[in-house]
Amino acid sequence: MTFSRYFIFLSLCCFLLFSVEMSSQNNSVGNWISYFGNQPIGKRLTLWNEVQYRDYKIAGDFNQLILRAGLGYNLTENNNNMLAGYAYIVTDRTSGEVNNTFNEHRLWQQFMNRQVIKRVVFQNRYRLEERFIEDDFQLRFRHMVNVFVPLNNKTLAPKTLYTHVFNELFIKANSPKFDRNRLYGGLGYVVDGSKRLEIGFLRQHLDASFKDQIQLYFFNNFRLR
Repeated sequence: MTFSRYFIFLSLCCFLLFSVEMSSQNNSVGNWISYFGNQPIGKRLTLWNEVQYRDYKIAGDFNQLILRAGLGYNLTENNNNMLAGYAYIVTDRTSGEVNNTFNEHRLWQQFMNRQVIKRVVFQNRYRLEERFIEDDFQLRFRHMVNVFVPLNNKTLAPKTLYTHVFNELFIKANSPKFDRNRLYGGLGYVVDGSKRLEIGFLRQHLDASFKDQIQLYFFNNFRLR
């Protein structure tokens, strides 16, 4: 990555953070720091591993910790992936002196496919979740649409700057059906063939309220063997 491109990337990131800080005057902005690993095993199998740490504020005030793992299978070469796994989630919704921290065990199954049109990458993810929250059971469906656009190369090759936009809709089996919607826009950098970094801004719609988040992502897909 040349100095000029590095400077442009940092400038865009600073502009994004400044914009978020300005909007936070009327809406407390939180942060999500996430690691996503997707390790190929042989030609078809993949191992998914994920850690997400979330705060209600930009610095501090713990909200949630997510530990997720799964085993996947590519129906075609590096595409049309079926994946299933388990997640353990700790959530803190403490308000004032009322302690409301609870644990969740979650089973999940998903299908993901990818299409490339010229230089734009489209990715759809369909996920079903069986959620065991204390003494409660919930069933939820999620659909995420991702769009990646490389900026300084024609593909997401190493040393490529890119934009990433996604929208994810959450639907519950019980009423009310609408659970939440997440809209995200970010800037990323492909470090090499197995690693990339990303920073972005997410707006989450919850019933009649909105919550803004700064997102920091690290992705890796180094091959195990």
